[in-house]
Amino acid sequence: MDIFFYTALILTSIVAVTVIIERGIALRWEKTIPSQVAEGVQNYQSAHDIGRLQATCEQHPSALSRLLLFATEHLNWPKTENVQLLETRARHEVSKLERGLVVLEIIVGIAPLLGLVGTIYGLIVLFASWHQGSAETAKFAQGISLALRATLMGLLIAIPALIGWSYYSKKVENLSVEMESLCDEFLRKHYGSEEAEPSQVASIKAR
Repeated sequence: MDIFFYTALILTSIVAVTVIIERGIALRWEKTIPSQVAEGVQNYQSAHDIGRLQATCEQHPSALSRLLLFATEHLNWPKTENVQLLETRARHEVSKLERGLVVLEIIVGIAPLLGLVGTIYGLIVLFASWHQGSAETAKFAQGISLALRATLMGLLIAIPALIGWSYYSKKVENLSVEMESLCDEFLRKHYGSEEAEPSQVASIKAR
């Protein structure tokens, strides 16, 4: 029975390490918000720069690039409708960034419980051999060993998983805020330039 607990804890630890490494690679800042794309938004002035921004986004695929390309496809829509549509798309991108975090959250909960179950089983073995005398000393020691090891392994798995889940959850939040800020800046600049052009034409005609 003790093999079952050790196997379950080892498999849980392998899953946790795999998710932590995979999310660490996927949630790199440069992979999600490439500096070239961010600079393209900051340098955007008017509709004349659309082609350049689209080319930059296509050269550097990322969550931000997909959102900006999606926004450029609906620039003929009113600003309010484009913003609402982009918000829906952004939730989809954020959910992709959060992929795997729920696994870490589950591991944070079940790893200590697996350790606790192993501890209880070890104590059962311990007390079952208590009244059988010195002939069962080895079994007595086995019960203590299982109880302590199960508790230790459960905690050693849960603590890194909790750290990883907390860190990546905060990172996804920061990435989401930055992407929202850049998309808002792009839409504000684009629709602002479109509103400015008719007023400039009107002032020229008035002269």
